Amino acid sequence: MKSISYQNTNSLMFYFILLAFCVCNYVSCSKYSNVSATTTTSSSLITSCLPDQTTALLQFKGEFAFIKPSFSSYYYRCDRYADAYYDADAYESYPKMKFWKKENDCCSWDGVTCNNKTGRVVALDLSHSWLQGPLHSNSSLFKLHALRRINLSFNNFSFSIIPSEFGHLSRLTHLNLSFSMFSGHIPSEISFLAHMFSLSLSSFLNYDATSHLHLRKVDFQNLIQNMTNLRHLSLNQVEISTSIPKSLANLSSLTTLYLSGCSLHGNFPENVFQLPKLEVIYAPCNYHLTGILPEFQPSNSLRKMTLDYTTFSGKLPNSIGNLNSLSRLALRDCNFVRPLPSSIWNLSQLTYLDLSGNPFTGHVLPSISESLAKLTYLALQSCQFSGELPSSLGNLTRLEVLSLYNSSFSGQIPSSLGNLRKLKAIYLSSNSLSGQIPTSLGNLTKLQILDLEDNNLGGAIPFCLFTLPSLNELLLPSNQFSGPLVIENVSSSQLETLDLYANKLEGRIPWMMFKLENLTYISLQRNNLSGTVELGNFCKQSKLQGLYLSSNSLSITTSATTTSELPKFQTLFLSSCNIGEFPEFLKTQDQLRALDLSWNKIESEIPKWFWAIGKTLEFLDLSGNKLHGSFTFPPLFMSISYFFISRSNLTGIIQPSICKWTGLKVLDMSENHFSGTIPQWLVSSLEILNLQGNNFNGSIPHEIFANGDMQNTMRVLDLSHNQFQGRIPQSLINCSKLQVLNLGHNQISDTFPFWLQSLPELQVLVLRSNKFLVQYGILSSIWDLQTWEL
Repeated sequence: MKSISYQNTNSLMFYFILLAFCVCNYVSCSKYSNVSATTTTSSSLITSCLPDQTTALLQFKGEFAFIKPSFSSYYYRCDRYADAYYDADAYESYPKMKFWKKENDCCSWDGVTCNNKTGRVVALDLSHSWLQGPLHSNSSLFKLHALRRINLSFNNFSFSIIPSEFGHLSRLTHLNLSFSMFSGHIPSEISFLAHMFSLSLSSFLNYDATSHLHLRKVDFQNLIQNMTNLRHLSLNQVEISTSIPKSLANLSSLTTLYLSGCSLHGNFPENVFQLPKLEVIYAPCNYHLTGILPEFQPSNSLRKMTLDYTTFSGKLPNSIGNLNSLSRLALRDCNFVRPLPSSIWNLSQLTYLDLSGNPFTGHVLPSISESLAKLTYLALQSCQFSGELPSSLGNLTRLEVLSLYNSSFSGQIPSSLGNLRKLKAIYLSSNSLSGQIPTSLGNLTKLQILDLEDNNLGGAIPFCLFTLPSLNELLLPSNQFSGPLVIENVSSSQLETLDLYANKLEGRIPWMMFKLENLTYISLQRNNLSGTVELGNFCKQSKLQGLYLSSNSLSITTSATTTSELPKFQTLFLSSCNIGEFPEFLKTQDQLRALDLSWNKIESEIPKWFWAIGKTLEFLDLSGNKLHGSFTFPPLFMSISYFFISRSNLTGIIQPSICKWTGLKVLDMSENHFSGTIPQWLVSSLEILNLQGNNFNGSIPHEIFANGDMQNTMRVLDLSHNQFQGRIPQSLINCSKLQVLNLGHNQISDTFPFWLQSLPELQVLVLRSNKFLVQYGILSSIWDLQTWEL
């Protein structure tokens, strides 16, 4: 036999060692690979999907249609101030099961995970998978007894009831049925799942804030009593309507707790805040949930705490500064009171801080520490802070949203805000700020919204604001801005809303404003602007929907050549604009919802073509012109809610066609020459009826106020300065919302209507210049009104 040399022996040993290393490395890599184990290990080491598992999955597939769901009318968060609607585009959504093929190993199917050794399905992820149809209790899903994880979230199960059979899948550790259009009661069998790590049963809210899911057959405590290893619990928008059980504090492994909008009440257990692993508490919109924040230890692991719209109260503990990992603190619209602990400004991980709507009255906002360098969202509105805005706000260099509106801040806007180059929104409205807008705001190239409404700001509006490339909304109404409006280069402008209402701007409207082609809303009302404005200048602003030019010294003109090229307005306010006739361009405006032509110089009858624009109108004001002729209520005004035609020379009667104005809330026909009687079939939706200063006669029909709808709507009734006779109809006593009643200067003969004092909201009563029998001394001693004239 041929001998083996030493050199050959060493070579063989090297190859054996190399082979052993490769095998070990392969096994090690396989150990930590995805448990689906069908893509990274060789087929010889994997058990294929068992036939009964394939059959069950294919039967399950056959139980549903695949239709992309539309959840656009449902809330998935209770906070209506946030982006609470479901956004389908934010998620990867497609029909996973549609691509399951019988000829392929089911362990390779999208959303399916198998045990490599047994070939049984252990996990099923069909979230966002377009499933539509009810999930029945005999579904083939429940034949998959080895399941440990199920995710069926964001599908449409057609408001079917959650099957109790989920509770018999005893190996389940993760169950997610959130936002999948289930309804009814959560089955008590869910509480059998003793190995549960993660339970998510959150529900959408309807537009009227009602929930689809309820926790009644099994109470909160029983639901979780067996889930001692629970780490994640999500019951957002599930109607629980009970208190939080103290036993929740026994879940020592709990890391995330979501209980938004559950109608919880009673006291929130303080010990829950001290759970050793708890990182997230999310329980907003439980309006009757009370509690106080406990003292926090440095070892506390909380990262996010959201208790908006609850009744938590007391003082924020100074130990809140011990929450070293806290990145989100949202306590909006609670009842916390001053003082605001200084330690809150040292939370170095904080990115989101919202304390708005808490009564920190008179508290001065302190200097902002550089410790808050990570803060991106700061909301302290409606807290009634006072004093000046600290210049140290400029230290928050990552800030994207600054919301301090509706408080009592005074002084000037700090120029240091110009350092915040990431700012997207500034809300400082309804304060007492003065001085000028700092030109440093022209540095904020990412700014999208600047809201400084209702302050005492003055001087010129910096023209640099119109060159900000990202600015969408410039809201400066109700200030003291003066001088001419200067707008220069706007080539990069994205401005959509320009609101300069109620300032002291002078001069002409600058030509460059007509080149802001993205504008959808312009309000220049109540300024001192002058000159002639040709509406054709707005032709290039094709997106323009709202135009408000009222109450200036402008003269509006139109040319026939531009009539068809004007934008399709939805709101058009041209009061006091020296208009001499009904504008012909209105003939092409078929999308108008609000039109104000009041206090112009229109001296004519109302042309018949004018009523053709009324199909979409909700608001129309023609008051204060010199209109004349007989007025006929046009039947096409079926959408009208607010109709003003006062102070003209119109004649006529109230005709039956008004019955078609079923949504009418305000009718003002005062100071004309209308006559006749008030019909008993007047629109029942009316809130304000003003017929003052006409020639109406006859008695006031009691049938109007006997109508059940008007009893709950009528707030102001003015029939003064007419020729009404007879008695005050006692059916008025049914109008429980009535605040103002003026029947003065008529010919009413009656005993004094003491019964009117039963109207709970009546504040103003005028009965003068009629024929009432009354003893003044008796009246003054028993009736307390803000205003009354006899």
